[in-house]
Amino acid sequence: MRRSEIPSLDDLRAFETAARLGSVRLAANSLALTHGAVSRRITKLSEDLGFKLFEKSGRGLSLTASGEVLNLTLGRFFTELATTVESLRAANAQQNSLVLSCEPSVAMRWLIPRLASFQAVHPDIALHLSVAGGPVEFRRDRIDLAIRRLDFALPEAWHVRRLFPERVGPVMSPQLAAVFASGNYIALGSKTRADAWSRWLSTHPSVRRPAEIRFYDHHFLIVEAALAGLGVALSPRVLATDDVDRGRLIAPAGFDPDESHYGLIWAGETELSGKANYLASWLQEQCNLI
Repeated sequence: MRRSEIPSLDDLRAFETAARLGSVRLAANSLALTHGAVSRRITKLSEDLGFKLFEKSGRGLSLTASGEVLNLTLGRFFTELATTVESLRAANAQQNSLVLSCEPSVAMRWLIPRLASFQAVHPDIALHLSVAGGPVEFRRDRIDLAIRRLDFALPEAWHVRRLFPERVGPVMSPQLAAVFASGNYIALGSKTRADAWSRWLSTHPSVRRPAEIRFYDHHFLIVEAALAGLGVALSPRVLATDDVDRGRLIAPAGFDPDESHYGLIWAGETELSGKANYLASWLQEQCNLI
């Protein structure tokens, strides 16, 4: 049989569905067609093939021997076709996707509020965000790029593009300015940098000491606590920059560099290309505004 003689795919689908469900009516419901439309397609297929596919059996229909053979072949064909299409869709989606890993506080307080602008410029890139800190398992977690504070040793095979220097300083709601100046304030620190307050105070002898220091699990929590008026948070600038710009927080002592940097990390090729380079360039532009 020449390819031009192969029956219509619509007719084959109508027959396979009716044979699988055992009813023209059920096939019509499944295919969102009328009973008559499915019946006509099966009749036309039978005429094109030159043999009967169904025969009457009591009040219903049953497959002929030829119909049984054709139905088995079509079942395998449609199953394989569905598997192939799904595989191609997944592969295509993978080509257009990008996984970015970012430290939790930076992701919540800085990155996520800005991602809409990246998606507006690159709507074809499906950006997936993974939240984690410290060393990165690129292959295991299928991560393409990672934003990290560069405070741990990096394997030689990894590549780094510096994004911005870390700067820290006390932030608080404007209502706590007088309390901070008097020294009768509650200092808020993160357990991830438990000595940050003592180090900062040692370099700022003119600043009054707090009444006490309370610790939270993450930096984004102490910034939220500062917004709620619960105390003075020693925060990285990147986490508080939006609220300082809007006047929700103040930073009377400014932000001092702590000699560390945040960087964009990846493994594999030395130079980024394609969608990864688009994201890296966008990140660099955003970081230049911090």
